[in-house]
Amino acid sequence: MPAQCYICSGKAVFKRPKNSQAICKECFFEKFEKEIHETIINNKIFAKGDKVAIGASGGKDSTVLAYVLNKLNQQYKYEIQLVLLSIDEGINGYRDDSLETVKRNEIEYNLPLKILSYKDLYGWTMDEIVKEIGLKNNCTFCGVFRRQALDRGAMMLDCNKVVTGHNADDIAETVIMNVLRGDVARLRRCMAIMTGSEGTLPRCKPFKYTYEKEIVMYAYFKRLDYFSTECSYSPNAYRGNARAYIKDLERIRPSSILDIIYSGESLSFKDDVKMPTQGKCSRCEYVCSQPICKACVLLEGLNKGLPKYGIGKHHKKNKQQHQHSTSETSY
Repeated sequence: MPAQCYICSGKAVFKRPKNSQAICKECFFEKFEKEIHETIINNKIFAKGDKVAIGASGGKDSTVLAYVLNKLNQQYKYEIQLVLLSIDEGINGYRDDSLETVKRNEIEYNLPLKILSYKDLYGWTMDEIVKEIGLKNNCTFCGVFRRQALDRGAMMLDCNKVVTGHNADDIAETVIMNVLRGDVARLRRCMAIMTGSEGTLPRCKPFKYTYEKEIVMYAYFKRLDYFSTECSYSPNAYRGNARAYIKDLERIRPSSILDIIYSGESLSFKDDVKMPTQGKCSRCEYVCSQPICKACVLLEGLNKGLPKYGIGKHHKKNKQQHQHSTSETSY
């Protein structure tokens, strides 16, 4: 006998991973959308008149995010303006193909699209960077450049907020990574559903409590057009270790993902822990917590033929040498 939907007693199509309850397709659509709407309202993510840039990669998360936000905006009359913002990292055979998906979404959802490339912004593509740095630290470059590129693009479009498709799985992975690194500042920041309210462009995560599996099922049942190929460079990322660990936990206890997020939210931090203060980069004038932002440091290394200049121990060593030479010349 087929399982019955726990809401309407109709024929269930799958079990929700967060609570193992069987649900039918239509009830799933309603619950999925309603939960995201409640997340938006409870956290006051939007205000009337906001112009919001959706970080659109063409993947499942950002495609579902664009579709759902477009629908909720009309259904609940948020009265916000949505635009698609895509970053072309310059990864041949991956990003060029995924951007074709975004262009189709632009037409289907009737949302304006802006595409910015690393090449135009920084003078480098990720393919060129990987040739210099190799496969070990390439995600550091991509993450730093992409974050700043989204801010730059949003400013060009006169947006006052950016939304990304980071889901519950992503955030649980980030919590684990920051715990393992002992990075208190990032651990506190990664739990926030909205960051940047202290003067930078607010960045929001409406999918904070939404399981990746449910996003996949929503896209599948709605037959949304999205790109599903994994980045050719990502298997070497440190995040992959956290992801494998989370998946193992989820098999034993499906609620582990949300449990990790709730645990992170409940953590208390010592008042004397020094948190980074926001300022402006002395070179590019974009917001950062250091005199020179990470993107400019990484670019300096690339342009000098020293690609490891801004990474890990290399960066600390170079910084110490710079401080030492500065102190010597000050006498």
